[in-house]
Amino acid sequence: MKVLMINGSPDVRGCIHTAMQIATEEFNKQGIEAEELVVGNKDIRGCIGCRRCKTTGKCVFNDLVNATAPKLAQADGVILGTPVFYGTPNGTMLSFVQRLFYSCGLDLHMKVGAAIVSCRRGGNSATFEAMNQFFSISGMPVAPSTYWNDVHGYTAEDVYEDKEGCETIQNLAKNMAFMMKAIAVGKEQIGVPEALHTEFTNFIR
Repeated sequence: MKVLMINGSPDVRGCIHTAMQIATEEFNKQGIEAEELVVGNKDIRGCIGCRRCKTTGKCVFNDLVNATAPKLAQADGVILGTPVFYGTPNGTMLSFVQRLFYSCGLDLHMKVGAAIVSCRRGGNSATFEAMNQFFSISGMPVAPSTYWNDVHGYTAEDVYEDKEGCETIQNLAKNMAFMMKAIAVGKEQIGVPEALHTEFTNFIR
């Protein structure tokens, strides 16, 4: 099994990377492969709402977003990690994930999702909430932990001083591994719940 970890931090060895390394160690103990993809230091533009992807199955801007879609298709779980910028996710991360989830045309139903947030002091709860929105709208179960999945610190070294934060990430990886394995067994034994896509509410007459 495999987890795709999308790192929205511009610092490739920063706090989010450190948290993802903690998660990776636990995933490896559980026999699960984890791949970290850094997008926060890339030039990623936002969605322009052209809807070309609805006919082509990929984004009109042929960049890292389209290159990531096959990795997302193969993954059993997805972690979205971002630092807090002014109480919100990194703008590059938002642009990347919005385009990826909208344009890829993949059935993400029952892939397990989780968000990881880093902050020096505040803004973590709102950022955590924003990342989790991508999962629930896509039919993805959200993995829990023993606290919200955030680590505090200004540097990567600071993260290890946040003992409870590190433990929270470890517990997240354990729970995520369990959920992915349980869902795989469920698919074999009872099948996947059917998702209806027959209605589209539009109040414009």
